[in-house]
Amino acid sequence: MTKQTINVNKDYDLICVGGGIMSATLALLIKLVKPELSILILERLDTVGLESSAAWNNAGTGHSALCELNYTPEKGDVIDCSKAYKICKQFELSKQFWSYLVEEKLIDNSKDFINAMPHHSWVTGIENVAFLKKRFEALKEHFMFEDMEFTESIEKMKSWFSLIMDNRSEEEVMAATRIERGAEMNFGALTKKLFSILETEYNTPVHCNEHVIDIDPDDEVEWSVEVKNQKTGVRQYLDAKHVFIGAGGGSLLLLQKVEIEEKDGYGGFPVSGEWLVCKNEGIINQHFGKVYSKAGPKDPPMSTPHLDTRFIDGKRQLMFGPFAGFSPKFLKEGSNFDLFKSVRMDNIKPMLNAFWDNLPLTKYLVEQVTASHEDRMNALRKFVKDAKSEDWEILVAGQRVQIIKKDEYEHGKLQFGTEVVKSKDGSITCLLGASPGASTATKVMLDVFEIAFPEITNSEEGQRKLKAIVPIWKTELDKTLFKESINRSAEILGL
Repeated sequence: MTKQTINVNKDYDLICVGGGIMSATLALLIKLVKPELSILILERLDTVGLESSAAWNNAGTGHSALCELNYTPEKGDVIDCSKAYKICKQFELSKQFWSYLVEEKLIDNSKDFINAMPHHSWVTGIENVAFLKKRFEALKEHFMFEDMEFTESIEKMKSWFSLIMDNRSEEEVMAATRIERGAEMNFGALTKKLFSILETEYNTPVHCNEHVIDIDPDDEVEWSVEVKNQKTGVRQYLDAKHVFIGAGGGSLLLLQKVEIEEKDGYGGFPVSGEWLVCKNEGIINQHFGKVYSKAGPKDPPMSTPHLDTRFIDGKRQLMFGPFAGFSPKFLKEGSNFDLFKSVRMDNIKPMLNAFWDNLPLTKYLVEQVTASHEDRMNALRKFVKDAKSEDWEILVAGQRVQIIKKDEYEHGKLQFGTEVVKSKDGSITCLLGASPGASTATKVMLDVFEIAFPEITNSEEGQRKLKAIVPIWKTELDKTLFKESINRSAEILGL
């Protein structure tokens, strides 16, 4: 990526803060529809895609609710499938966008970032089996999930994920579901491809080693962006009609400096992650698929354990996790003072309330931080009974900042997921939160595109172009349309 200094006082239609999957997706969507708009991306690190978008820093699951049990909570006697339907459609929207790029020969090899991978849910114990069966029956009624399979057969599960089923007895109570059309993702590789398209085809530079210090209102244009070069220390000011803050965990600290009232009351709770990564090629080759299980009764959604096949930089991998940790940093390459700097008068009460209401989460994090390698191996052995400690090593994953926000009673609530904070006029937008994040980047960034540039997205030309890029956006899906979409994406992306 480009590393030269930036011209002082240059005007841009849009400045994106952060060189991750979100900024890449937003900038490319806009350029595909309105190529004459001037866009600049600013990244604090040496290159793009090193924080949350990096392959080892996220789960690599194409989140489409095919296996993630926390997307279908049980409410009384009913399984709430609404979030599953929503996320499933959003990932199909992402696949349409990537398919368009392949068709237009802007991406040459989709295998670098997406591969077919069956998605499984697997549970043990009478209560969990009953839940999984009820979930299967509820989802199966919807055309998005009608190809889902369910089994309580040990032999069937052996054919699905033999490594997990080794040394299991017929007396063990367990069940599983499977959908073949799942995807394994390398969002780091995808991010780099999208930025390469922007730079080579649309003259849209990414300036690295540039730290955005502040964003202030400007009399001449909407915003003045203050930037400091990490190498030289030189400060510059850039003018922009629109600003998008997509800096992962670092977004909150920057948003708090922006003079808009919509930022008030937001706080953040940082959570780090770790994976157990297999070093034994023989074991790696015994498993193919993603197998998600159920979090413990008092564990947070982020703790959902899964055993995953990954493809990273052309090499097949096997990992288990995630194991949560605590760090006051908001980014992997952040500062130990990030959490303390985020505490303000307008968010201290919500943050304290959220902390008090989530004491089980604090207890869980303390247990995770103090866990030994053998403790983590014992968690893995619930999946792989004879797992040997010497075959697995710990790898530190990315840093996430969960949203804390005020409710109508000024009380604080810890929120899992993502949220777009925007100014009244839409000239500044900021993405906060985490999972399912990257998988739904296309949908989220289409929303930001519409907030910032409604005159483009609502124009006849804009709607025509967007319909060609993402045909199911703002469309009521039926069975026929959905099947056409997934079949077409599967063919183009080689799934």
